Amino acid sequence: MTMRGGRNRRDREIREVREIRGRPAHQAARFLLSMLMLVWFGAGLAAAMQRDYFTNTPNNCGDLGTIGLTVLAGPLNYLGLNPRVSECTLPEPSP
Repeated sequence: MTMRGGRNRRDREIREVREIRGRPAHQAARFLLSMLMLVWFGAGLAAAMQRDYFTNTPNNCGDLGTIGLTVLAGPLNYLGLNPRVSECTLPEPSP
């Protein structure tokens, strides 16, 4: 019986220590990277909305490429970057 009671107490102490320590470093880094990516793409979406890219449906591949590049550029749009795709050709399926 003493072994069982000692084990439960030890397990409880280990859980308490883990709760006090918080997240491991790799989880905190993953969280920060995720938040940075959300902010980055959010800034890109905001720039695309401000340029009225979502008001009309894209006419061709170049319009879709411009929207995609604007979103990927993120905050760089506000530093003067204005990505544009003039032409693009989609591959045709083989017969």
